[in-house]
Amino acid sequence: MSVHAGVSATRTPTIADLLATSERPLVSFELFPAKDEVQQRQLWQTIRELESLGPDFVSVTYGASGSTRDRTILATEAIARHTTLRAMAHLTCASQSKDQLRQVIGSYAAAGIRHILAIRGDMPGGPTVPWERHPEGLDNATQLVAMVRQLGDFCVGVAAFPDLHPERHDPDLDARVLVAKAEAGASFAITQLFFTSCNYFDLVARVRALGCDLPIIPGIMPVTKISQITRFAELSGAALPKRVTDRLEAAADEEGVRRVGVDVATELSEELLAGGAPGLHFITMNRSRATREIYARLPQAQRRG
Repeated sequence: MSVHAGVSATRTPTIADLLATSERPLVSFELFPAKDEVQQRQLWQTIRELESLGPDFVSVTYGASGSTRDRTILATEAIARHTTLRAMAHLTCASQSKDQLRQVIGSYAAAGIRHILAIRGDMPGGPTVPWERHPEGLDNATQLVAMVRQLGDFCVGVAAFPDLHPERHDPDLDARVLVAKAEAGASFAITQLFFTSCNYFDLVARVRALGCDLPIIPGIMPVTKISQITRFAELSGAALPKRVTDRLEAAADEEGVRRVGVDVATELSEELLAGGAPGLHFITMNRSRATREIYARLPQAQRRG
């Protein structure tokens, strides 16, 4: 691999490097930028608790239409500067012009951020709202990947959909789109949250059948409250399976729900790792307890030595 200007031959490995060389599954965490002082304290408490686990990277989300743009940049930069963590910033192209996107990418580069998760993103209102291209924007995530790669020395990740994209509901198209993202310069993918392991393995098989070896990291989000059930459907475009909701609703109290949610996420994680998933990306909602409990039950994913 070539050495770019200003980067030593012993540069910090990228996520792509880790995926290519690690002898164990990667473990990573998703965070979101704080909007006030209370959330800021919670975010940094979570960061410090998760940092102790030695994750391979953390990512910071980017709100609909760039609504958290500045906070995402600041949070990712602060993590990169003040922790030992490898930080990745999300970037969406929904409701933003090409010039706006170039400015954000330039801000990431100036902050020393070298990992970007490039996703189309949803319209304000969520994944069920019909997509509308900004008049001066991009059509899709594939074009965004190409733009990011053209503008800097970035390692780029993309989104994948085990439960099918909520607009298209076409598994073969989902696989072809993922291959197109890889051809545009993506180095890995992270899935949307899901609860059925065979859906993940089916997606991987469809992508491999097209001759693409893009690493696909499963996204895991434990349900810790009954109120999250509807929210899960809004986030992923797919309802929770009945076998999961039945277990959650049978719990006697809030703590019981949390324990069941941890159990379900642990069981899914074990199935995925046993089937050869290259890592696990935990959607933490800026809380660490459930994620740390799941991690403690997965010795095969824990950092060694």
